[in-house]
Amino acid sequence: MKAFFYGIEDLFVNGLFWPYDFFRFMQNWWTSNIVNWIFVIIGSVAMVYWLLQLKKFNDKGEEDKTITAHTFL
Repeated sequence: MKAFFYGIEDLFVNGLFWPYDFFRFMQNWWTSNIVNWIFVIIGSVAMVYWLLQLKKFNDKGEEDKTITAHTFL
């Protein structure tokens, strides 16, 4: 069982996270944090899309907002 967990460790440390080691040893802060900036941009775009979709459905008036619309209220 111990070898199984060492195998998982080896997969992540030597396999999947090797790009992060490359970014970690760079001397420039901006390029070493490029992955974080990509995630921030993707999250911002997704949030704007979600808010626009909510506004679109709210403007159509499709949602039943009465007090009896949901059984848990």
